[in-house]
Amino acid sequence: MVVGARRNTVFFPATFLSLFVTSLLLTNGEAFGYPSIVKPPASWTNVVSTDFSYWESAGVRPILVNGNFVCGFHCKFEGTACLFAISIFPSSFGGNSSFSPQMVWPANRNNPIGLWAKLELSQEGDLTLQDADSTPVWSTKMADKSVLGLKLTHEGNLVLFDRNGETVWQSFDHPTDSLVIGQRLVSGQKLVASISATNWSEGLYSFSIDDDGFVASAESDVTIAYYRFFMYPTRSQTGQFYAELTKISFGLIFPGSGVSFIQLGCDGHLRSFGWVESNWKGVKDFIGDQLNRCDYPLACGRYGICLEEGCSCPEPVEKNGPMYFKQINPSQSNLGCYPDNPISCESPQWQRLLELKDIDNPGLSILNSLANIPTDVQSSLIPQANHLSPAQIPRRKKRQNVGVVVGSTLGVTFSVLLICTFFSLQINNNAKDVEEDYLGHISGAPMRFSYEELRVATNNFSNKLGEGGFGSVFQGTLPSGVQIAVKCLDGFGPAKKSFIAEVETIGSIHHFNLVRLVGFCAEKLRMLLVYEYMCNGSLDQWIFCRDKALVLGWQCRRKSILDIAKGLAYLHEGCRQKIIHLDIKPQNILLDENFNAKVSDFGLSKLLGREQSQIVTTMRGTPGYMAPEWLNSVITEKVDAYSFGIVVLEILCGRKNVDRSLPEEDTHLVSLFKRKVEDGQFLDLVDKCNEEMQSNAAEVAEMMKVAAWCLQGEYARRPSMSIVVKFLEGKMDDENAYDFSNPPVPAEVKTLGHQMDATAVSASPLIPSILSGPR
Repeated sequence: MVVGARRNTVFFPATFLSLFVTSLLLTNGEAFGYPSIVKPPASWTNVVSTDFSYWESAGVRPILVNGNFVCGFHCKFEGTACLFAISIFPSSFGGNSSFSPQMVWPANRNNPIGLWAKLELSQEGDLTLQDADSTPVWSTKMADKSVLGLKLTHEGNLVLFDRNGETVWQSFDHPTDSLVIGQRLVSGQKLVASISATNWSEGLYSFSIDDDGFVASAESDVTIAYYRFFMYPTRSQTGQFYAELTKISFGLIFPGSGVSFIQLGCDGHLRSFGWVESNWKGVKDFIGDQLNRCDYPLACGRYGICLEEGCSCPEPVEKNGPMYFKQINPSQSNLGCYPDNPISCESPQWQRLLELKDIDNPGLSILNSLANIPTDVQSSLIPQANHLSPAQIPRRKKRQNVGVVVGSTLGVTFSVLLICTFFSLQINNNAKDVEEDYLGHISGAPMRFSYEELRVATNNFSNKLGEGGFGSVFQGTLPSGVQIAVKCLDGFGPAKKSFIAEVETIGSIHHFNLVRLVGFCAEKLRMLLVYEYMCNGSLDQWIFCRDKALVLGWQCRRKSILDIAKGLAYLHEGCRQKIIHLDIKPQNILLDENFNAKVSDFGLSKLLGREQSQIVTTMRGTPGYMAPEWLNSVITEKVDAYSFGIVVLEILCGRKNVDRSLPEEDTHLVSLFKRKVEDGQFLDLVDKCNEEMQSNAAEVAEMMKVAAWCLQGEYARRPSMSIVVKFLEGKMDDENAYDFSNPPVPAEVKTLGHQMDATAVSASPLIPSILSGPR
């Protein structure tokens, strides 16, 4: 297959073609004449089209097109250097707009290809890129996988998938300098800026995420951070921290309206971009709003000095002395400087240090690190080549150099020891804080164990049950014979907050549908929580299981929903203070030996006084389960009701809220639920892996009403969990118990009552007050 412009049989005038292109931009790839999915074997060659093409005029030779994304060869106008890449183009624009795809994912950014290069999808399923001379350039390295095809998703994700529709490889796992809507930045990944707008190779700036939040660095080294945004990042089931870019948020950062992607620029700025006035324009500068120009380590390039009035090179110390650095381009001072003589860390007798005086530049220490330049404790020093020959260096000077080296070494050693001692004391103080300052003042705290007691109880932590948000969980047995689950939390910071929240929240409360905290251990750096043992594990293992022998039946699922509602109702209304859980999801619902469901993991919970109706707090929880009011950080206990609604849907449908292994239109359960309700086909969503669920479709439909009721966009219109309990127990026959006079229409889902299949409704008697769905 040869990539290029499609040969037209009729010549279209340019104006007509422009209108024709505009009308197509809201359609799928096939409307452009390019597929979104291909199966192996297939190959494409990078050749220039001889026909007029709006793609070619934008430097793009498409292979796959889907929605607003195109995947293919992307070439510079001034040359033949090309990349295999994905670009995003505007969804719509006026007649005066230009066709402007913006590259968001290049595969071979550090190794451009030329004309006649070939992309090949082999029969074995590996996607490889070769230059014209057959030199290997890039590969997915998936030849040993059973790949059925290659597709470009509507979100801009290039995916290799197998016969089961499972993702084998995807471009979303290999970000470059940009993220698109729906893409995550995961711990261990990073965005790396290009060298310049015309040089796509990896540059000096990077942006990543860790357990504290976002960090922007120079030279792709997180130890040279020039910006940090501390937040409470989300942790996945695999233990990785991540932030997902949506239309309204990226972690706790809000990218602005109309955003299509974010990009780390060659200047170190992280910006969100949208299509504004016929062009891609920056909507928000995440980092630039917090930093000054000179706070960026390379604002004036390598060896450059950033001053308020502009950029300059290091000046000689001696008046009228030699200039050791010169500007790369005097007309563009921000490009930096270059040394007149090479700088090297070898042969120190040939070098001496020059002090830069009267320089107050926060980014200078980073600049020095980039240049491998030593830094004095009091001032910034830059080494320069010494123009004296060995014969011209006096012996006394050499002895002085030896003294300087020895003195510097001793000084550095002492400084390192001092710093290590300081951090050791800080860590010990932190541990002491946990033991004394916090736990000593918690009323009704549970039993306190020693680390040795728990080590013996767990047989030296040998039986691992799984991993939680901040550590691993082990099974154990107390001397009394009581089985326990011991959660070992890792480190301080968020883990310490989680530990305190657990002890403070559930240490003194007891309810049948809450996992009981038996005790805790806090010894120096060790923080352990001891729970009652739940032998049937977490709910997600039972409702998402494809093994029919292990799938929960309808009655058990119905009871689980009621159990969860009872536990939440107690937290919200039955305690001395309101307790908002903030992380309700199937993984945090545990089942005992009789399959009684109990709410667990209170590491993110918040306490509210009885007089408080809402609280302002940082965003926390699991994406997909978080209520929309989190965007303004002002929340009530109704955020738990929203999460409960998502969990109810998952229990009834037997699938995850977000399942990327499904076709794109079915990925998000709530959106699919809304569509099925509008089409009168919502019973299609009932879990098909269990015949009992199918035979009780009418009751399942009633439970779907509860989910719809809890998923309303306006939190005030969601029911309290105590009302949900009454509804589930059939105790709402008194219409005065709740105001049904104003039936809500959830933003996510239409009221189900009028959409129900007549035969399904008649199969189960309903009380008059709920025939049209929950109000």
